[in-house]
Amino acid sequence: MALDEVLDALGDPTRRRILEQLRVGPAPVGTIASRLPVSRPAVSQHLRVLERCALVEHDVVGTRHVYRAAPEGLLALRRWLDEFWEVPLDRFVARAEQEARRKR
Repeated sequence: MALDEVLDALGDPTRRRILEQLRVGPAPVGTIASRLPVSRPAVSQHLRVLERCALVEHDVVGTRHVYRAAPEGLLALRRWLDEFWEVPLDRFVARAEQEARRKR
């Protein structure tokens, strides 16, 4: 999934709250909506956005749509954030090696 789409989806606080709820386990739309200050139709729209960018998945169980987090949808975001650590970590390793050589 494209990083921009994931960032746009997560830019909405209601979508972040939905994803946080689903992080602890699957839930039907009604349960998710009952924990938020927005209507059930609004929650359904937010879930469609999250599903479109692969952050959530759902199963149909009888007449209920049960949603769950899809952590693999966060991979693009995680890779992007991990890039911020490459340079500082490389500098740390170089400095630690320099100190170790100096002490020998």
